[in-house]
Amino acid sequence: MLQITPTGQACGAEIRGVDLSQPLNGVVIQNIRAAWLEHHVLAFPDQKLSDPDLVRITQYFGGLGDDPYFVPISDNNPVVALSRRADEQAPVFAESWHSDWSFKVHPPIGTCLYSLVVPPVGGDTSFANQQLAVAMMPSDLRARLDGKIALHSAAAAYGPDGTYGEKDQGSDRTMQILYSENALEAERHAIINLHPESGAETLFSTAGYICAIEGMPQDDAQQLILDLYAWQTRSEFQYTHKWQTNMFVMWDNRSVLHKANGGYDGYARDLHRTTIAGSSELSL
Repeated sequence: MLQITPTGQACGAEIRGVDLSQPLNGVVIQNIRAAWLEHHVLAFPDQKLSDPDLVRITQYFGGLGDDPYFVPISDNNPVVALSRRADEQAPVFAESWHSDWSFKVHPPIGTCLYSLVVPPVGGDTSFANQQLAVAMMPSDLRARLDGKIALHSAAAAYGPDGTYGEKDQGSDRTMQILYSENALEAERHAIINLHPESGAETLFSTAGYICAIEGMPQDDAQQLILDLYAWQTRSEFQYTHKWQTNMFVMWDNRSVLHKANGGYDGYARDLHRTTIAGSSELSL
């Protein structure tokens, strides 16, 4: 039987009582999914998983998503290694709040991470509950956001001039990150959405991938994006996850933001990642 222990913070729960290295039956998968929708971030400690296990678990909850700007471990292994050497000098990857690949037509519904090497200090992952953020939003900010359609782009991160563009290619970064002119394209998503499974209102994505708002002058749009960012990342909406070795974590990309935290200079860190593709749509 699953043992579900909420974190007591804005989101997140620890799950025990299941061995993810073994095939799961439909009832267990259904119960995990229900907990996922309720708590948004699930952590399963003390799991001994291989990359094929990680792929199998991902496919319980949807298709295996693609990571357009990451290089997988091999042609036969679609898992991405989020690795950092102890002596690495490149900036920590993904230190800004975001929802994964929000610039895609169909963003992944979730992300899975499994920890192989965890530093003794730092390296936490922070999450921000976007269902709680919209539920507690001041009415004046809500009125400014209602009905607004955001344009999402990967240009600032993965375009040639982006954070991980040409200038990053000469760094000593272990993780292989690609850049492309395709990152300059934009995709439309409503800022306030109904979660396609739970029906709860949620905010989708944030500054960084959101580059404009339809029908608004850029200066006005940028101010609204910044005001949204200041609200949706407030401390009362956050949960900071502390990693342990051999821990599997999955989060709902439709209802939380996340960001990596540094603070582990001089130590290695290695996590393996997949994303969950799904047919459930965000609304426009």
